[in-house]
Amino acid sequence: MTPTETGTRPRVAGERELEILDATLEVLDEVGYDLLTMDAVASRAKASKATLYRRWKGKPELVVAAIMAHKGEAVVPDTGTLRGDLLAAYCGAGGLNDPMAQTVLTAVVTAMGRDPEFAEVYRRDFIAPKVATSRAIYERARERGEVHPDVDLAILAPSLAGIVLHRAFLLGDAVTPELVGRVLDEVILPAALHGPAPTTD
Repeated sequence: MTPTETGTRPRVAGERELEILDATLEVLDEVGYDLLTMDAVASRAKASKATLYRRWKGKPELVVAAIMAHKGEAVVPDTGTLRGDLLAAYCGAGGLNDPMAQTVLTAVVTAMGRDPEFAEVYRRDFIAPKVATSRAIYERARERGEVHPDVDLAILAPSLAGIVLHRAFLLGDAVTPELVGRVLDEVILPAALHGPAPTTD
């Protein structure tokens, strides 16, 4: 019995799926999230809009899937040091120094402020796995003695990305592995090792 006879249609997958996701990032880069439409992506990918809706519920899911595909599978680096793990996690394809990732992030920040549905999908499908990866890196470093027992990882773990992105978007610095390394050496690693400052009454 064929897919048509059963009332179902084949789902987009494999290379075709990657082509559609690449087309999505291209359109997002050109027009931003607000002006991106399923029609525009379908046209760029030379696919029908029905093909997109068979695979993705709507624009938020499609855009987040494209961002995740560009970033690649979430892998917890294991270089043997906290510095090495963080450099591996935050640099390279899909990392903080990836030009496409920076362009996409600009669109994402705007979209999250305007579209609660997109913000929910992005936090659930993209941010949550990144938070889990970062936490795993710091927890393993804590076991090696590189992180003070009293450090609040909920505060420390997002700090590297926060500082680097502040310098990129507000100060205009180019994001390079060297910049990430400087932030690690001058801020993140000392804070991780020495822990919170003692409180005074």
